[in-house]
Amino acid sequence: MQSHELLREIFQQCSPKQVAAQLGLSLSMIYKWAEPGDPAAGSGSTNPLDRIDALIRCTNDTRLVQWICQRAGGFFIHNPKTTNPHPAYLIPATNEIVQEFADLLAVVAAAAADNQITQKESQQIRARWEKLKSVTETFVACCEEGNFRTLKERQVGSAKFEVRSPKVDGARGLTNGTEASHKEPGLKG
Repeated sequence: MQSHELLREIFQQCSPKQVAAQLGLSLSMIYKWAEPGDPAAGSGSTNPLDRIDALIRCTNDTRLVQWICQRAGGFFIHNPKTTNPHPAYLIPATNEIVQEFADLLAVVAAAAADNQITQKESQQIRARWEKLKSVTETFVACCEEGNFRTLKERQVGSAKFEVRSPKVDGARGLTNGTEASHKEPGLKG
């Protein structure tokens, strides 16, 4: 959808007169924003959406988009790069989410240690939160595109023949969370 098309739809919901009055612009300027730009014919005008787009492209700084999203009560997440990563990426991708979450918790814990959170600390928390959302969105998009499906299918196909040995917690003498069948000396059971 082109920016002028979006503005045309918006102006069907919100009065162009009201927009002109609140922005201190002429009504004709507001209507020009909703027309396709054609410099030869003199129609259309570079609308604010096109200017924002140009500003983002020339600065290559997504903080502009993040700021707009925050003003609108939301947040911005980059479209993930999901160019069919190998299914073996599933475990590292899962670990990356867990690590990012742990990093966020570490920043929160450090900030809250003195029972107050400063502006700088809140910015650090926001930065870690944004990183976690981005990493998680990439993972979810890969899942939705089926990029990890072959790994799952391979595991399902080989699960019938897989034999697992129970994990033993040597310190407690437990096997997979239950008491071991033999008790070691000195352990209470």
